[in-house]
Amino acid sequence: MSISINKERFKFYLWIGAVWLLLWILNSLANHSEVFVQQSLNEIWRVFYIVLTNFIFYEYSLPFIVKKRSIILSNILIGILLIALQFILVSWGMYGWKSLGLLLHIYTSLRQVTLSPGGAFNYIMEDVFYQAQGGITALFFFGLAKLFYDNFKLRKTAQQLRLEMKEAELNYLKSQTNPHFLFNTLNNIYSLARDKSDLTPESILRLSDILRYMLYETSGEYMYIEQELKIINDYIALEKLRYDDTLRVNFQTDIDDLKQLLPPLLLIPLVENAFKHGVSETRKLPFIEILLSIKKERLTFVVKNSTEEFSGEGSVKENIGLSNLRRQLELLYTDCNLSVQQEESIFTATLIINLASHV
Repeated sequence: MSISINKERFKFYLWIGAVWLLLWILNSLANHSEVFVQQSLNEIWRVFYIVLTNFIFYEYSLPFIVKKRSIILSNILIGILLIALQFILVSWGMYGWKSLGLLLHIYTSLRQVTLSPGGAFNYIMEDVFYQAQGGITALFFFGLAKLFYDNFKLRKTAQQLRLEMKEAELNYLKSQTNPHFLFNTLNNIYSLARDKSDLTPESILRLSDILRYMLYETSGEYMYIEQELKIINDYIALEKLRYDDTLRVNFQTDIDDLKQLLPPLLLIPLVENAFKHGVSETRKLPFIEILLSIKKERLTFVVKNSTEEFSGEGSVKENIGLSNLRRQLELLYTDCNLSVQQEESIFTATLIINLASHV
């Protein structure tokens, strides 16, 4: 069975080892300046072994211990064996690594140990215990660093996943909006064609301009408010072709900067709703009044339209266009409000957005 090594993870352990080494060197400089150079070289030699043993333990041994098995006792026994092995590596193993350094004349022994009557064995055990102290400290140091790093990576991954899910949902909502808009507009043109109206060619031409704009100008995350105004005006002109002079449309704007940015096609659903579910169902004196105000990054968009008489019973039922718009606003802004109100023969939709609250 081949064991693959994650190079990125190993680099992470090397960085922890570098921080560990730096802390030891600073400590040596502060407390043992007379042997600073020798102690620094010793710690450089030790840190290679420390990085390797901690990488093996946290990336291979520990995951193998917590691996799900049918018998819990197996996990317990394997855990005891591998943890015991790790303690041997950070004590006797560290002592052996130090001895190899002495043999290669890389490591310099700086400790003065008084031999007890037990002789060399007691000296070795004392040195093993000393090395174990540093090894266990490093084990906890690397463990905490790994814990914080993995938690950071997990949060970053979760945030990226949320952003991707949000973007996917926004794209889905936009994919619903465009066919819905096209369906309603084609229905209007069909009505003109069925009546053999001379305005049919003009309506098709206007629709072509709108679709060209929607295909090539609205693919980005933002657009200028002046571009949104153009498509609204084009749409109003297209819709007015279906009506005679009895339809009254009043569109007023009060905008301090036409270059302010806005998500594409955010306002058009409210205008479309006024035509499809308002004036198209009004028999007498249909009208639409639109006010768009943007002052100090605060957008107010009010659309009023005539409707048939409303009984006042029950709540206002939102169609797919308004529901879709409401969800888009929830994903795009933290400070916004869309409210609708049905009076006796007037329907009012009010959209207020703090443009600075875009997420």
